[in-house]
Amino acid sequence: MEELRIGVIGLGARGGFARHFHRPGHGARLVAACDLRPAALASAGAKLRFERWPDPAVTGTTEPADLLAADLDAVVVLTPDDTHAELGELFLEAGIAVYLEKPMATTVEDCDRLLRAAERTGTVLHVGHNMRHMPVVTQMRELIRSGAIGEVQSVWCRHFVGHGGDYYFKDWHADRSRSTGLLLQKGAHDLDVIHWLAGGYTRRVSAFGDLRVYGRIADRRDNSDREMQDWLSYDNWPPLAQRELNPVIDVEDLSLVNLQLGNGVLAAYQQCHFSPDYWRNYTVIGTEGRLENFGDGAGGVIRLWNRRHDYRAEGDAEFPIAAGEGGHGGGDSAIVTEFLRYLREGGARSATPLAAREAVAAGVTATLSLRSGGTVLEVPAAPVGARAERSRAIGSAEPAPDAATAPTPTITTEPATPATEPAP
Repeated sequence: MEELRIGVIGLGARGGFARHFHRPGHGARLVAACDLRPAALASAGAKLRFERWPDPAVTGTTEPADLLAADLDAVVVLTPDDTHAELGELFLEAGIAVYLEKPMATTVEDCDRLLRAAERTGTVLHVGHNMRHMPVVTQMRELIRSGAIGEVQSVWCRHFVGHGGDYYFKDWHADRSRSTGLLLQKGAHDLDVIHWLAGGYTRRVSAFGDLRVYGRIADRRDNSDREMQDWLSYDNWPPLAQRELNPVIDVEDLSLVNLQLGNGVLAAYQQCHFSPDYWRNYTVIGTEGRLENFGDGAGGVIRLWNRRHDYRAEGDAEFPIAAGEGGHGGGDSAIVTEFLRYLREGGARSATPLAAREAVAAGVTATLSLRSGGTVLEVPAAPVGARAERSRAIGSAEPAPDAATAPTPTITTEPATPATEPAP
């Protein structure tokens, strides 16, 4: 089997993910690497797990355009979110398949720009919604599909982002001009999972949120000379003891969203960046039962309640969450395998670009709602040409939307209001 030639651009905090694409002798090989920072490029060997670096078989460059001449079959884009649209379009137009880290982009307009470029050029676009491959999610979905809880009526997700201060408030993520907000950047994963478990896409939202904690911290630093691994520590506790936060912090650290999906399912998403623990809790309620996970990795369990009774902590059945090797419970490796298979063979895939766009559209619209006092807003419909993927993407019985589209929401640039006194 001739090996696919893969390039990577972006060797920062997520750069190590690209190692999953280097499979010499097994169908794929990293042959080019790019980062705008010479120091990041020079030290990338450890992240990519190359025995020697620089490697003469890998072209290193600080110029993205150089990858266009590297005879690539695909490029992996792991750069900050606000660069995804420009870089993705650059490679799609050149006929180079694109694996784009999630979220797809930071605006609905840029997502639709990428959808149109992929459709116009016929080039493969794949977005990294690796949580669709996490055992906790795949097991819950299989239980739903088996009829264990009847027809899904509601999905709730609580995301305790215990590492939020280190992950999102010390670099560009904290600046809404770069990220739009954490309901998009962080929430895109969970919103996509909600869509997948529920079998539909969000059509209406109402949200509330605030900058409750990290806006009070005056100790700031430009951390562009460092990466997350340099400051991440469990000793950074409690949250108000954090230091060296990003100079600009105008995104919310606490958010609550209500969602109405196109198939009638009602959902709720809650995100807190100053909790002491870090995991996701999904609850799925159907016409014949309820599922809920406790822990979201190996060692955790999924519990099923499908008989009528009073409080019963252990549920009526319990399913251990399977272990997986590598990041995201094995999801990182699995989505790369899917992408490489799709490049060669086509066929089905877990998440289409349309699904990725819908997660962004829900997150952007929810962000606008919370910055507008919780106003109920319609999620803008996808471009007409992309809608044929809707039923194939998530197995939904939801009918295709009509040609009318809701106005694309605009995110304001007014800063979030920091809390000035402790929460009650």
